[in-house]
Amino acid sequence: MFEKLRIKEHMEVANCEGLHVGTVDEVKDDAIKLTKSDSSDDMHHFLSLDDVEKIDDNRIYLKEGARIPEGLGNKAVMEDA
Repeated sequence: MFEKLRIKEHMEVANCEGLHVGTVDEVKDDAIKLTKSDSSDDMHHFLSLDDVEKIDDNRIYLKEGARIPEGLGNKAVMEDA
């Protein structure tokens, strides 16, 4: 288990395979708000803190099967679980 206080602005967010998904803008309640610069629609997107597998150095890794909003980072498309 990780502490959400360890998540800081500008940390990289990666999927379970280590591919870039986005960059942290801030943590709001139980969600990670990602920067607009990583989205193809120039909007903020949010990830649930429940989808975080681990934090390693300055990178957040998401759990396998985590919901990734369409158009982020590596242009990964949200997959239905």
